[in-house]
Amino acid sequence: MMSYIAKRGLSTLVPPKVASPSGIGAQKDAARMQRIVSFYEKLPRGPAPEPQAKGLLARYRKRYFGKNPSAAPIVHVIGGLILIGYAQNYYFHLRHHKNNAH
Repeated sequence: MMSYIAKRGLSTLVPPKVASPSGIGAQKDAARMQRIVSFYEKLPRGPAPEPQAKGLLARYRKRYFGKNPSAAPIVHVIGGLILIGYAQNYYFHLRHHKNNAH
């Protein structure tokens, strides 16, 4: 099912068996256990901080599609289409009527 490489990559995410019976009281494992404990002490606790939106599109997405989504993007699309339509209408037709009639 999973390749050896995928299993090997995921094996680092699984914490080791800290309280295994063979590790209790063994002197040679004491340093290893201390390294494991110190590693887990350094890991951050609590919920992960919310990532900051970088760039114009990411800020727009966070503002209108984030925790409180709104219908404003629909209004923005309609307004944009009106502006593009008027610009095309002006370029292809209305600019010829600026100084003289048909």
